[in-house]
Amino acid sequence: MSAMPDPPTPAPSPAVPGTFTARLKNALVGDPEARFVHLNNFEVERFWAEGEPGLPGAGMSFAPATVNRIEEVGLCLAAQGDFVVLKEMPDPGYAAYLSNLGLLAATVLTVDGNNPSRTVTQDALDSPRLLETLRALNDGRTYLAPMGVSVLEERLAAASGLPLAGAGSAVARQVNGKIYSRDLVDALGLTPVPGTVCRTVRELARALEEAFADPSARLVVKESLGVSGRGMVVLDGSQRGERLIRMISRRSSTDDRLPVVVEHWLEKRADLNYQFLVGRDGGTAFETVKLALTQNGVHRGHVFPAGLGPQDTAVLENAAERIGEALHASGFHGLVGVDALLGADGVLYPCLEINARFNMATFQNRIAEELIPPGAHVLATQLELRPTRTVGFEEVRSALDGLLLDSKEHVRGGARGVLINNFATLNAALLADDQQYGRLYALVVGDDEADTLRRLARLEDVMQGLVTP
Repeated sequence: MSAMPDPPTPAPSPAVPGTFTARLKNALVGDPEARFVHLNNFEVERFWAEGEPGLPGAGMSFAPATVNRIEEVGLCLAAQGDFVVLKEMPDPGYAAYLSNLGLLAATVLTVDGNNPSRTVTQDALDSPRLLETLRALNDGRTYLAPMGVSVLEERLAAASGLPLAGAGSAVARQVNGKIYSRDLVDALGLTPVPGTVCRTVRELARALEEAFADPSARLVVKESLGVSGRGMVVLDGSQRGERLIRMISRRSSTDDRLPVVVEHWLEKRADLNYQFLVGRDGGTAFETVKLALTQNGVHRGHVFPAGLGPQDTAVLENAAERIGEALHASGFHGLVGVDALLGADGVLYPCLEINARFNMATFQNRIAEELIPPGAHVLATQLELRPTRTVGFEEVRSALDGLLLDSKEHVRGGARGVLINNFATLNAALLADDQQYGRLYALVVGDDEADTLRRLARLEDVMQGLVTP
């Protein structure tokens, strides 16, 4: 069982007016000085999709021990007076590092026992000691703040007595569907990616047949509630489309349901992700836009500033306002991230998919606001590593000497280098099942793109040498 400190009893510390965390709290609960218990339940989409028929192979797990430890990024979002629920206490050296950066502002609570295959919410529901601690925090201004709300987070709120920050699971499930996003694009008259919505296997078969009347067509089929690029299939011709239909049809002869979106593949100049807040009164406030780095539909990082021109930025801001109004009418309020695409021909498609929840960009906002100086070029990335042994943070700090940004004064003073915003994922799989797989999440700060990429290359070289000597 992981050790947990006794929770402090004072009222929440006042939030600094105008900070991202204050704006987030105001949108979610109408109180910028509320106290949040952050619960960063990554891959909440899996629970929204339960009971939904999917595409063949889309339900495969992906390094669950590692994915379930991404929750540690929540330490960089939570404000003074808040709490963060983790599966284990952070590495002491890493905790000290975040403290030096001014990022470890919240109190850490841990589940009673970390089951690597379960999400932080599942572990929390099976944690009598943690639940008792959470119940003691209920003072009328303390809220459970998940990354996204499913029925599991509703159960945890009920078990702990803490009210949920934001809309419930039924609303969250509805507005996070890709079908909802595409229907909304059509209703608002936003520029759509050529494609269609299908709700049955027969509709999908017909859509593929029509699209492949053009032999050069390349299509993407996406589950409405797919997870991180795994609920999608790319089809390069009619034969692959026919094979997909046969595979789906063999699965069940009685259930024809299949909620998917079919879109034509577009050559792109850039993937984009922008964030905005929808208030309880329906007002919207634009937050950020970043370049999104993806590989086979899976998120790999962000670059900011995005470098968009004022005209494209205005298009996204207008889309955010209109999408926000529609989300509020559907019963949602809180943080929204929208994926957009800038085509190779310069056409901007302002809404590919709505993520009405926190995303990886969310966990960079407080860092950017408090630490990153104007004029810096930032690449938020994840290093994919194959560690042959577990590595403590002090080893990483020593190996990255001269490259690691390790104090608030260092970063705000204009220094360039690497800021690590999640360390637990490096060792999680090796500790859980001896799997040689790990990730290191970091923000690489440079003067420009070339400078940032040089620092990234050095980071990769050092970390590869450290974990696979």
